[in-house]
Amino acid sequence: MSERSRRFALPFLQAGQAHKELIHNEALVMLDHLTHLVVEAEPANLPPAAPEEGTSWLVGSAPAGEWAGNVGAIALWTEGGWRFAPSHEGMIGWLRPNGALRVRRNGGWEAAAWPVAAVEIGGQQVVGPRQPAIADPGGGATADAEARAAIVEILLTLRTHGLISQL
Repeated sequence: MSERSRRFALPFLQAGQAHKELIHNEALVMLDHLTHLVVEAEPANLPPAAPEEGTSWLVGSAPAGEWAGNVGAIALWTEGGWRFAPSHEGMIGWLRPNGALRVRRNGGWEAAAWPVAAVEIGGQQVVGPRQPAIADPGGGATADAEARAAIVEILLTLRTHGLISQL
């Protein structure tokens, strides 16, 4: 049996192991940081000067100092110092300073849109899959120019927001 879990390298208890509570507590500390990941900044290569206990950071592509050798990892600041957890494709973290999402994709941490099939508010779908394009109004010798301009603005806004396709 392996000594650590495959995805997050959490320590396993072993038969006959002394001080099992230390191993168990180590796993809990890691889970506390990694479950619903919240990070303090964009990926960085140097650790912060004065991190607060319980904070997590995204390690960049060329880490140095105490972070050296942990490319793309998640750095966890604990009462025992820095701990590192591997990151995996598809992981999502919430960036505390601006409330944006970061997803681990293609070997890096990228800005992410929330990938959903539909948006519901109060149990009612308000946004769903993109609908086909709608042609701009046209024709007619006595068309109301103001109404036509308003419709064109509505269509432009819907296209800009990606709710309907471009023509």
